[in-house]
Amino acid sequence: MDLYIYYRVDCAQAQALCERVTAMQSALSLRCGVAAALKRRPEPSNGQHTWMETYHNIPDDFDARLSQAVMQSELASLIDGERHREYFLDVTSCA
Repeated sequence: MDLYIYYRVDCAQAQALCERVTAMQSALSLRCGVAAALKRRPEPSNGQHTWMETYHNIPDDFDARLSQAVMQSELASLIDGERHREYFLDVTSCA
């Protein structure tokens, strides 16, 4: 299963967010064996960018590990609103 998380951040906080998320994802990749990436929309809206974290092939206990990592990274102080989570499964065949 893959996890996609998106949220909005003021453009002025972009560098701080990028540094924190990149460090957090590197640690999670080492501990959990997941492939992680950070993306953002190219154009801001109302002084904010939409950012997306992606995690591929997450283990069963990943949500708890990610929640702990987010708290330790203090990401909430940079994010406007909630972190929206979406889960997707690979489709192996079309029936």
